[in-house]
Amino acid sequence: MARQYQLKQEQKPGGSGIDYSKELNEQQFAAVTSKPGPALVIAGAGSGKTRTLTYRVAYLLDQGVDPRNILLLTFTNKASKEMLERVRELVPYDLSALWGGTFHSIGNRMMRRHADELGLTRSFSILDRDDQKSLLNTVIKDCKIDTKQRRFPKADVLATIFSLVENTGETLEEIIECRYDYFEEWALEIAKVYEAYRAKKKEVNSVDFDDLLVRTVELLEGSEELCGLYQKKFQYVLVDEFQDTNEVQSRFIDLLVRDHQSLMVVGDDAQSIYSWRGADMDHILNFSTRYPTSETYKIETNYRSVPGILELSNEAIKANQRQIPKELQASREPHSELPALVPVPDPSTQATFIAQRILELQNEGIELEEMAVLYRAHHQSLEIQMELTNREVPFQITSGLRFFEQAHIKDIAAFLRFVSNRRDEVSFKRMVSLLPGVGPASADKLWQQWVKTGWCEKEALPDQISKVLIGFSLPKKAVSHWEQLVYTLDELISPEGSPPPSEMIYSVLEGVYDDFMRGSFDNYEHRRQDIEQLREYAFRFTDIQELLSQLSLMSSVDGEPSRAQQQEEDSEKLTLSSIHQAKGLEWKVVFVVWLTEGMFPNKRVLDSEDEESLEEERRLFYVAITRAKDDLYLIYPQMNPKSYTGDVIQYPSRFIDECPAELMEEWEVAPAW
Repeated sequence: MARQYQLKQEQKPGGSGIDYSKELNEQQFAAVTSKPGPALVIAGAGSGKTRTLTYRVAYLLDQGVDPRNILLLTFTNKASKEMLERVRELVPYDLSALWGGTFHSIGNRMMRRHADELGLTRSFSILDRDDQKSLLNTVIKDCKIDTKQRRFPKADVLATIFSLVENTGETLEEIIECRYDYFEEWALEIAKVYEAYRAKKKEVNSVDFDDLLVRTVELLEGSEELCGLYQKKFQYVLVDEFQDTNEVQSRFIDLLVRDHQSLMVVGDDAQSIYSWRGADMDHILNFSTRYPTSETYKIETNYRSVPGILELSNEAIKANQRQIPKELQASREPHSELPALVPVPDPSTQATFIAQRILELQNEGIELEEMAVLYRAHHQSLEIQMELTNREVPFQITSGLRFFEQAHIKDIAAFLRFVSNRRDEVSFKRMVSLLPGVGPASADKLWQQWVKTGWCEKEALPDQISKVLIGFSLPKKAVSHWEQLVYTLDELISPEGSPPPSEMIYSVLEGVYDDFMRGSFDNYEHRRQDIEQLREYAFRFTDIQELLSQLSLMSSVDGEPSRAQQQEEDSEKLTLSSIHQAKGLEWKVVFVVWLTEGMFPNKRVLDSEDEESLEEERRLFYVAITRAKDDLYLIYPQMNPKSYTGDVIQYPSRFIDECPAELMEEWEVAPAW
């Protein structure tokens, strides 16, 4: 048995100098200074979850823990960046060796190190959703599935099905039977596509987002030696938003802490609202069973909302049977007004009330950016959008494409990805499809010509790739454009190595893409500015692989709400958001709309009579009302005149009826005459 010897980080005199007992409340202090071992921290809404995690990292460093022995796992890049920046502000230590990031980004780092053990090269490409769809369409074609007589699921749907298989631990057959029973007649064909898709990804040296974690878990489970190395490296593992973990993420955590069990997970079971994408609340509810020696810490002091809103939220969640009981306490002084319950005649009046009240509040000094309208489903905002537009109230909608998901950004990335990974079929086809006269069939023929050259299998490229590509057969319309494209590729490659990523983007833009944009988009200037912004972003990277990994990792699979439409510097705007996307955010004033049976809770949930689904709807309601700091308006239309069956009476949501009437002030909205 080898003798164990622990190296300690050299501390600067005095350490951080933090007085933890003064800067944290009693409950936060207990969690932050807890002894090593499994710990569950139940952090209620607005209770300082991020503060607790960042001070825990600072505390470990002050105890002499080496940063390289700490792993901080989050669900969004934004959360990871924010936490690490806060820690840097707190302590004088070098944190460059600390591993912090999303599950997928950490998986990516591990896979890059051990790609050869998975049959990949370290330059493997990461497929985003569009890339997945493109590759799946190729696979469906290769599988020769006859879709003429029956409607076969589209690539987007297949990608979702396959993702659920990877993340939930359920079999493909179970997923189809339980969630997509209308595809049961295609079960054998879907299974064939699934296996072919997995093989195709390996063939083209690519992985999708699920692979970044699934394949990493396979690595750790398949090699006791490798797993042991990472267990020794990560002596302290911290996990944010633990209630949102799925089966694969849970296995990943278990593997890393199996021996030392020094694990702190922070979350709130009352905010578990993502079961539809594989999150399993049982992980947080059963934490003490999974880790019998664990300690549980509750943080119940809320710093966000006034007492009236907190009293309502405490009552709103009480009806749920499956929960860890807690009682949020307000640190703020009472507000003069109770949460408002606002019945209105119809959706049109609902929209009118919201617009008028927002303008009144704005006149009282509350900025538009401090107000939000939240809804269960996006279509419920239609009338509100129209009314706000008519009254010239600027607003932003959180749905929509993110910067890195936009077509023109992905077109530029395709060039960079291809020169980095010459087996990347998806990027090659996207790149050549920009040429006039080149459709899917022509792109496929060009790909086959490239494969036959043999250069996609070689480690190095010729000094001038144009010498290989210039003689390809292609449609006449594309000949001159093809020449410009291949000469542009020459600029992206040199015998000494690739130029800096920012220069590569400039070469693509000026050599090929600017001309393409001019002839293809009516908002050319905006798209040009986007690419200039991408180039500025790329200046921080010296390695093309780092940039490409970041571009892929910043897309929607991280579960991170889009911010491209949420924050525009030049104008103040009201926010319209689904509740799912509003989680983690806060506003002074919040309007929760369409609080009627069948709208919220959702009709599909009511029809299913599934108690677990109904409890998740109630948690969603809880998330909505705890976004408000000062004022909360709960609104429900009493009639829906736009129903296809005619005027339909709307009944208030059961979530309203479950709350004591004395906790709300009912408003009577009078007509405008």
